[in-house]
Amino acid sequence: MERAAGGERWAIATPHALATEAGGVAFERGGNALDAAIAAAVTLAVVYPHMCGVGGDLFALIQQPEGDAVAVNAGGRAPARADPSAAAAAGGGAMPARGPHTVTVPGAVSGWEALHGLGARLPWPDLFTQAVALAHGGVAVSRSLAVALAEADAPRDPPADPLAAVFSPEGAPLPEGTLLRQPALGATLRQLAAGGADALYRGEVGARYAAGLAEAGVPIDLEDLAAHRAELGSPLRARYRDVDVLAHPPNSQGFVLLEIFAMIQRLGIDPDPLGPDVVTLARLFRAAGRDRDLHLADPDAMRLHPSTLLEDGHLAALADEARVGSSVDAEGGHAASGDTIALVAADDEGRGVSLIQSLFGGFGSGILEPSTGIVAHNRGACFTLDPAHPNVLAPRKRPAHTLLPVLVQRAGRFEAAAGTMGGYGQPQINAMNLIRAFDLGLAPADAVAAPRWLVGGMERGTGGLRVQAEADVPEIVRERLQEAGFGVDTIGEEDEAVGHAHLIRLGTAGFIAGSDPRSDGGALAG
Repeated sequence: MERAAGGERWAIATPHALATEAGGVAFERGGNALDAAIAAAVTLAVVYPHMCGVGGDLFALIQQPEGDAVAVNAGGRAPARADPSAAAAAGGGAMPARGPHTVTVPGAVSGWEALHGLGARLPWPDLFTQAVALAHGGVAVSRSLAVALAEADAPRDPPADPLAAVFSPEGAPLPEGTLLRQPALGATLRQLAAGGADALYRGEVGARYAAGLAEAGVPIDLEDLAAHRAELGSPLRARYRDVDVLAHPPNSQGFVLLEIFAMIQRLGIDPDPLGPDVVTLARLFRAAGRDRDLHLADPDAMRLHPSTLLEDGHLAALADEARVGSSVDAEGGHAASGDTIALVAADDEGRGVSLIQSLFGGFGSGILEPSTGIVAHNRGACFTLDPAHPNVLAPRKRPAHTLLPVLVQRAGRFEAAAGTMGGYGQPQINAMNLIRAFDLGLAPADAVAAPRWLVGGMERGTGGLRVQAEADVPEIVRERLQEAGFGVDTIGEEDEAVGHAHLIRLGTAGFIAGSDPRSDGGALAG
């Protein structure tokens, strides 16, 4: 499938060709951007099971035809029986990266339903058709999934590990191109299609899921599931040049992206990621990342309101730090693989969708509930156990979240939708892509394909002085960063380690869409 298309009435871009196809089918059957996004998201739960699924979370921004924009927070909370002491024991004094204490309530399904209620046209069950068929009939293992399965911590023991029984059925991980069947997940999706989100949160699917989690030591119960609701709110927004950039409010890290754009303008630098001011840009990324690590939490626990973080005084202090540099590192954290998907969709009635759903780490917590086929995410790993931090683990609390959907408006109307996987690096990746599209004039496909570097990679603690740079980042850029004190780690060209992103922009003759070559996806327009 081509990774770019343009000049049309609708468009969609996702990280897997079959998900893009499912979105295109929804459009062709009379659906709008909401229908296409849901169909693609459900399909991705089957074809990219290492990155997202029924057991994960979802955040989205929706541009409505009348000009309003809606933020959908379908992120789950810690269970009522969350125990910081038990988590500390499991993690050697720190929040563990995987396992039962990292599982929070899954929100993705409630997010799909929330999108449907915002004006989707097609019947809810129709949006599950392709995903159910692929789960039962099988799907070829993608390049990205094969790489994830080949990693050292992938499941290997089918008799003892339900995750291994699905993904390593013969004791070795399924290689690229082989057929992956997920019948239990297919049955779950069929029940969700018939019964809606209630089948998970207040029904039979949820009862089986909670019972299976209990056997694995996860303290989530039916009351935790029943208490969950997706929340609708208003995006954060900031002016950049002649457009408005919209980002998701906390517990998303959306304010970090807006800080970046505000500091670029305040400092008056050339924002080209491969340009002469690359060192200041890297320091700016670093300062904004440290700000997130200090302040982001459940909005009910944050000590500084997002509006305060975007005030002139606060931004001036961050800009000063970026201008002169600093040797102070942010609080470190365990590595996050950034296993997440982003998709974007738009239609000629004025709708735009930026949707991100995720298991957080590769295969999330590492726990697959066998009766439902649901892989439980490890979003709780984003909590800290520091009692002085606003993001400290507590019962029924939302963790600081990496998912960062983005919209761009011009004069109150849809101009672009952007999104990326990439863990804590998402603000940097989105900034680079929008800079390349709006400042440098690159087409969406070229903007998302261009060489990238990330301060701190995808890990928490991007206040550090290490940069991951793709091999085709020019040598002069590496030299400038190294001379400024950054350690540069070279990775491959078009490497998934710097995320894969997607971008739709409104052109003079219709929509232009680009899908990242670092993924297995593509863009369609019609």
